[in-house]
Amino acid sequence: MSGHITRFAPSPTGYLHLGHAYAAIYAAAAVLDTGGKFLVRIEDTDLARCRAEFEVAIEEDLKWLGLTWERPVRRQSEHFSDYNGALERLKALGCAYPCFCSRKEIEAEFSASVGAPQGPEGPLYPGTCTSLDDGSRRERIARGDAHAWRMDVAKAQAIIGRTLSFEERGLGPNGERGRIDVRPETYGDFVLARKDTPASYHLAVTVDDAIQGVTMVTRGHDLFPSTHLHRLLQELLGLPPPLYNHHRLVRDEFGKRLAKRDQSTSLRQLRAQGMSVVQVYEMLGLTNR
Repeated sequence: MSGHITRFAPSPTGYLHLGHAYAAIYAAAAVLDTGGKFLVRIEDTDLARCRAEFEVAIEEDLKWLGLTWERPVRRQSEHFSDYNGALERLKALGCAYPCFCSRKEIEAEFSASVGAPQGPEGPLYPGTCTSLDDGSRRERIARGDAHAWRMDVAKAQAIIGRTLSFEERGLGPNGERGRIDVRPETYGDFVLARKDTPASYHLAVTVDDAIQGVTMVTRGHDLFPSTHLHRLLQELLGLPPPLYNHHRLVRDEFGKRLAKRDQSTSLRQLRAQGMSVVQVYEMLGLTNR
């Protein structure tokens, strides 16, 4: 993995916990020992939930862990024009379409249909808006109907015309390693952008990784499925595919993955309780050098 560039990309919607610590330390160790570069990116496209105080805390926690990274830090909220440009290219290709379904309408359709299509992460978008003709779409957009933009996965695959793959240098959640074929149809027509979030996670990180020259994406098993979608986007946008290095997740005593929404104990709380950096590394099964 000599000379690779990787990143740790948290969202400033809460304080970092042990799971974040493991991800950041793992990513930095994967490249710094071999002369590569470690980046920190702030993924703050969710303007309603992201807060400046959490971004400050992220930097404080990473410094406390003994990590250093390249400057300047890229903040997604400062680069919406990059994502909009990518979205316009996908529209021009004919593989992005407006979806006028609200979340409640989609949930209601799932509930009403026993045979609703399922993917690895739950129910898939049922394709309600894929059959709308161009005239109806333009009319609804012109009158201001709220809508998201979705990837037409079937059209995208037809444009590409071949099976894509990615190279896994770490270990997938089911032991996957090496060359892995991409199956984006398994995940349905995913969201590219919403009115309240100008770029989805999938679109933003794909564009960011290319702009920042990331050559190895290092992240947890929970994001392994997203790789199938990101490779599709990379191919459509003409972006270079990086290598991938997925790692295990840190779990609590009940085996549940640590998450901000569950109020998992933060690094700041552990520090306030007197825990040292060495102890944190030991808890994570890592060596503090």
